[in-house]
Amino acid sequence: MPDEVQQYQIRVQGQLDATRLARYAAVSVCYVNDDTVITAVLPDQSAVYGFLNRLRDLGVTLIALQREEV
Repeated sequence: MPDEVQQYQIRVQGQLDATRLARYAAVSVCYVNDDTVITAVLPDQSAVYGFLNRLRDLGVTLIALQREEV
């Protein structure tokens, strides 16, 4: 099955600056308590891993990753 554009919800610890994240993908950001919830539209699995690597490079702690139905 070929890769398709998918939407993901990524929750990380702490409050990240939304403008820093927007450089990497089509994202929306909201804050729940002290966590950042990122909704990202990513074109394929490679982009998912790339986005997660960028989050890692920012030094954030990943709490959850979930693919959402669009």
